[in-house]
Amino acid sequence: MNKVVEKELRSDIDALDPKEYIIIKGARVNNLKNLSVAVPRYKLVVITGPSGSGKSSLAFDTLFAEGQRMYVESLSSYARQFLGRMEKPEVEYIKGVSPAIAIEQKVSTRNPRSTVGTSTEIYDYLKLLFARIGTTYSPVSNKKVTRDTVTSVVDFLLKQEDGKKLLILSPFLVHKNRTLEQELNILLSKGFTRLLVDGDVYFIEEILEDPDLVKKKDNLYVVIDRAVVKKDDEETQFRLSDSVQTAFFEGDGVCVIDLVEKGKKEFSDKFELDGIKFESPTVNLFSFNNPYGACKTCEGFGKVLGIDPDRVIPDKGLSVFDGAIVPWRSESMKQWLDDLVKNAIQFDFPIHRPYHELDEKEKELLWTGNKYFKGLNAFFKHLETKTHKIQYRVLLSRYRGRTVCPDCKGSRLRKDASYVKINDHSIIDLVLMPVEKVKGFFDGIKLNEYETKVAQRILKELKNRLDYLCRVGLGYLTLNRLTSTLSGGEFQRIKLATSLGSALVGSMYVLDEPSIGLHPRDTERLISVLKTLRDLGNTVIVVEHEEEVMRSADQIIDIGPDAGSNGGELVFQGSIDELNGYDTHTARYLMEKDVIEVPKIRRKWKDSVEIVGARENNLKNISVKIPLDVLTVITGVSGSGKSTLVKKILHPAIGKILGTVGESTGKFDRLEGDYKKIGRIEFVDQNPIGKSSRSNPVTYVKAYDPIRQLFADQPLSKQRGYKPAFFSFNVDGGRCETCQGEGIVKIEMQFMADINLTCESCKGKRFKQEILEVKYKEKDISDILALTIDESIEFFHDKTAILNKLLPLQEVGMGYVRLGQSSSSLSGGEAQRVKLASYLGKGSNASKEHTLFIFDEPTTGLHFHDIRKLLGAINALVDGGNSAVIIEHNMEVIKSADWIIDLGPEGGENGGNINFCGIPEKMIEEKKNHTARFLREKL
Repeated sequence: MNKVVEKELRSDIDALDPKEYIIIKGARVNNLKNLSVAVPRYKLVVITGPSGSGKSSLAFDTLFAEGQRMYVESLSSYARQFLGRMEKPEVEYIKGVSPAIAIEQKVSTRNPRSTVGTSTEIYDYLKLLFARIGTTYSPVSNKKVTRDTVTSVVDFLLKQEDGKKLLILSPFLVHKNRTLEQELNILLSKGFTRLLVDGDVYFIEEILEDPDLVKKKDNLYVVIDRAVVKKDDEETQFRLSDSVQTAFFEGDGVCVIDLVEKGKKEFSDKFELDGIKFESPTVNLFSFNNPYGACKTCEGFGKVLGIDPDRVIPDKGLSVFDGAIVPWRSESMKQWLDDLVKNAIQFDFPIHRPYHELDEKEKELLWTGNKYFKGLNAFFKHLETKTHKIQYRVLLSRYRGRTVCPDCKGSRLRKDASYVKINDHSIIDLVLMPVEKVKGFFDGIKLNEYETKVAQRILKELKNRLDYLCRVGLGYLTLNRLTSTLSGGEFQRIKLATSLGSALVGSMYVLDEPSIGLHPRDTERLISVLKTLRDLGNTVIVVEHEEEVMRSADQIIDIGPDAGSNGGELVFQGSIDELNGYDTHTARYLMEKDVIEVPKIRRKWKDSVEIVGARENNLKNISVKIPLDVLTVITGVSGSGKSTLVKKILHPAIGKILGTVGESTGKFDRLEGDYKKIGRIEFVDQNPIGKSSRSNPVTYVKAYDPIRQLFADQPLSKQRGYKPAFFSFNVDGGRCETCQGEGIVKIEMQFMADINLTCESCKGKRFKQEILEVKYKEKDISDILALTIDESIEFFHDKTAILNKLLPLQEVGMGYVRLGQSSSSLSGGEAQRVKLASYLGKGSNASKEHTLFIFDEPTTGLHFHDIRKLLGAINALVDGGNSAVIIEHNMEVIKSADWIIDLGPEGGENGGNINFCGIPEKMIEEKKNHTARFLREKL
């Protein structure tokens, strides 16, 4: 936006045309300070600024909320009662809002049936395609299974020469419990008069008089009709159709045509071959969310609850003699092991060899047993007979886990769904392929004229959606991948691809950091997708910190100047070229006046954990050493196998040895190295820190306990006998009982949206009036909860116990958050940093155990300005004698690493190899490495 319009906007926003701009005047949501801004329509607009400056408040809580509210208001009162509560954002007015679609980071579905295929609607089109043009093949002979219809038989008859005589017959069947005579009489009563016996036609009356005519004869047929072929006679066609239909009915699905002098031809309307009766392809046959199509064993989940071998034998480096089999270690169960150890010599079993060195037969023997000892299968069966006792139920539960369904092998569908194929591929083959390969399959598909006509529209939709998935950088995912296993960034890009597939026009898309989880190489693709969305005729508003996205935007809106109460103002609006000359955090970063320093020295390491033979998902049987006592960053393009290596193998494998992690471990051979040095493992992910609306950062980091104690120690509290619990909003006592310490009351309206009103009893202060009379430095407990972290650190500067808990929150860049802010209002990145702060808080007084910290993209939602603080906090953990492993794409973090492990070279099937291990300085010497190309610019 040029300077003239900007000036005009500041002075008189009312004069702008709502057809050209979305106009917001006087926004005061959260920390926005009466902010007025005009967002140009049909442009790609990036809203940026330090973390907590008010970007999401402007984009989601103001713009999107108003778009949603206006839509809901337009519905009938009946429909509104089923929708969520819609409050009007605190703003003077918003003009020119289009229908709004928010694409957020949160993986909102935990449904175990939701997959990439179902959530992008690709699977719905696949089911339709296979139901319409799929061909069924017999698994025995691999021949095509066909069925005859009335139409196909009549078509065959009309291909004969004109005037050709023929008989339409059906096999003569004598049903159980009936005599020959009874069957013939029934035929007479139905109006049939003749039977064909060994080529001769007899009247049924003749046979009734002399049954010997048909006795010991095999080829008996009921004559349904005698006809002559007349191609152009419509009446003949009707007659033939009628007779063929009757023949199928009477012959139990078999119709025989006797072309006089040419012999007989049999037709069947049964879908059978090789003695197997097949199901006709229908949409439900391919649906795992429907009892008809779902695998009967796992009911369409792909997994069953069974004994998890990884829990039974977690440490593959131990031998059987040293206690590799965990349930046989206890005194009461030792007898099972003793039988094996004493008799091992009889069948030459190596009890002193580490488990990972045993061959497949020897491993199998441990489960099946033999005449000398009972195996693990028998052991668990024995436990199941004792489940009336609680200790056995507890023991069993310890070794149970989700294992792949033995029947459908994880495909979720009934077995015969795989018999239906298109171009030699079944629907199961396609959902187990990476999306890139599925796209290649449909690009090269060969169909006949009829199939092309039927599938034309379905194929167009399928190709479009597959193309968009590849363009947003998700070509490495399989359609069968569970939605709940995706990262926030992947889930958001799936929703983005789905939105593109629906091709809406004239809408307002609000996106929350779509570049998260993307390697810089893939960010370029993402930008092209956002531009496609804009060029369709939509306004695309992106909350973003990624440099490339900012540089590609039509306009940047910078909110600041700082976070929390020091933010909420418009500090810049215009194109990237106009940013020079402004002194904002964003401007200093983009103009490279402000940079994060490269560490002067890299830490050295000697201890490490080695993962040997990792084969989960796309990992290509790799072995990798993960150093301890240093900051290790794991990089690689999206889908190269980083999350699989860390989340599926490293974390559960060490967690199981420590006995703190229950989830299943991915496929790998064994752990080697100094893993026994690790006393604790902490996985700092982006899941919410609390589900309750009363959960907040100050309670999570345990800073609220000393604050309550401080208030309980005040003279007035002692006089009235108030305990620390009286200052808690989670328990009865001092909290306001009308709103139960929430500060708001939800009123359920019968025919309208629910309304959230400030509690009248406590006026939103959460506590009873008498509790609020207790003050410390002129502030009551409610005033304390309204302070930001930064303000409270100043306020409690002389209280060490409180300060120690709050300082880590400031160190990780959360100083702008209010003490009493509900954790449900925190983003994934903020929740992750609150967890990090709680570990930093423990670090000062925790036991001296060596802790391995794993971070999953901790820069999520962080402005460059805050990444510096985050790196300081993580380095403090490492300097305190711990180890840190970070999955990251952000170059500022990568250049600060002591050790880099780069996976790749590409995503999906072309990934899963170790590209590079070493220090950043060595990495930039790599010529064909994607990460090295971007790292060179930073070093």
